[in-house]
Amino acid sequence: METELLKIIDFINGNIVWGPPMLILILGTGVYLMLGLRLMPPRKLFYGFALLWRGRSSTEKGDITPFNALMTALAATIGTGNIAGVATAIHLGGPGALFWMWCTALVGMATKYAEVVCAVHYRENDAAGNHLGGAMYYIKNGLGRQWLWLATAFAIFGAIAGFGIGNMVQANSVASVMQSSFQIPTWVTGVISAVLVWTVLIGGIHRIGEVAGKLVPFMAVVYVGGGLIILGYHAADLPQAFNLIFTQAFTPTAATGGFAGAMVAQAIRYGVARGIFSNEAGLGSEPIAHATAQTHSPVRQGLIAMIGTFIDTIIVCSITGLIIISSGAWTMDKTGAELSSIAFSQSIPYGEYLVTFGLAIFAFTTLLGWSFYGEKCVQYLFGMKSITPFRWVWVFVIPLGATAHLDLVWALADMFNALMAIPNLIALILLSPVVFKLTREYFSQQ
Repeated sequence: METELLKIIDFINGNIVWGPPMLILILGTGVYLMLGLRLMPPRKLFYGFALLWRGRSSTEKGDITPFNALMTALAATIGTGNIAGVATAIHLGGPGALFWMWCTALVGMATKYAEVVCAVHYRENDAAGNHLGGAMYYIKNGLGRQWLWLATAFAIFGAIAGFGIGNMVQANSVASVMQSSFQIPTWVTGVISAVLVWTVLIGGIHRIGEVAGKLVPFMAVVYVGGGLIILGYHAADLPQAFNLIFTQAFTPTAATGGFAGAMVAQAIRYGVARGIFSNEAGLGSEPIAHATAQTHSPVRQGLIAMIGTFIDTIIVCSITGLIIISSGAWTMDKTGAELSSIAFSQSIPYGEYLVTFGLAIFAFTTLLGWSFYGEKCVQYLFGMKSITPFRWVWVFVIPLGATAHLDLVWALADMFNALMAIPNLIALILLSPVVFKLTREYFSQQ
C-alpha cells in the first residue's frame, strides 16, 4: 500500500507539482524580483551582515530582536535539508543538482528579501499583543478582501506542510542517523525529541528565539568548521568536483558505481526542489518569524533575512555537497543522511559523528522553528484557542515521523512545499511594486 502511494505521489511531484511550470514560477519570480531590485541583494550582502550584528539588541516594537528573528528562521531552515537533503539531491540528480541549488539560492535572496519586507510592512497584532505576519497576512492586508481565499489556501497548505518539512522529515532523519551511528531505536529518538521540543514550545516565540539564538550559531560554526577541514583534506579533488558540478548541470550524468545516472531534467528538478526545501525562499514560511522582529523598518529586516539564504545554501549546503562529490561517495548506492555520513567518515576519523551531532541539533531547532510557523497558520485559520491543541498534536507527530518510511516522508514534503509556495509567489509578484517602492525610499535616506 505504501509503495503504491509513493508511486502516486512521485508521479504528482514529477509531472504536476514540481513540473516545468513550478520550476519556472520559482526561478522566474526570483529573477523578476532580483532585476526589479537592480541586483540589490548581492550588492548589499555585507551591509546585511552589519545590520545583523547591530540587531543583537533592539528597543523598537516587536517580540524578539532582529538577530533572534533570523536565528529562529535559520533554526527552521538549517536542518536535514542541509545534510540529508543535499545528499538526496545529488543521489537523484547527480553532481549537477548542486549547481541548481546555488541558482535557487542566488535568486532566492531577492525572494526572501521581498517576503520579509511584505511581512513586516503588513504585520498586525493578536489579542495578546503578539506580532503576526507572513504570507497569509500580507495577502490579506496587502491585496484586499478579494484575495482572502489565497491567504486561506496558504495557511492551510502551510499548516499541513509543517508536519512534513518541519516535523516528520526532521524526526525521521535524526532517528535514522542515531540508529545507524549508535543503534538507538527510532522510536526512542522520537520520544526524546518530542519531550525536548515540548519543554521549549510552552514558552512561545520568546523561548524559541532564545534557544535558537544560542544553538544555531554554535552548531553552524562547528559544522562549517569541520566541513572546511575535510575540504582542505580533499583540496586536490576540488577542481574535479567543480568540473562535475558545472558540466553535469547541463549534460546527463552517466551511471557509475552505485549511481544509476541522471538526466538534466532530474538535476534541475531535485536541485531546485531541495534548494527550496533547504532555504525556504519562496515558501512564505520564514516571514512568519521575521514579522516578530523588534523593528520599524521592513527593508532593514529584509536585508537581514536575505543573508539567511546565503548562509543556509551557499555556505552550509555547499560544504555538504562538495564533501560528498570530492570524496567520491556520491557514486555509492546510498542516499540521505547515510550518504553524508559516509562521505564525512571517509575523510576524517569519526567524521560520521559530526554528521550525527549536526543533524540532531539542526533537526531539533527545525522542529522548534517550524512549530511556530505551523502554529501561526493554524491561529490564522481558527484563532488563538487553537494554539495549545496544535502544540500537542505537533509533539505527538514527532515519534510517528521518526518511525515512518523515509521515501514517503520526503515525497509528501516535496508536494506540500510546492502547494505552499504557489499562493506566496503569486502574492509577491502582485505586491512587488510595494517592495520596490519601500526599497527605493529606504536607500534614498541612507
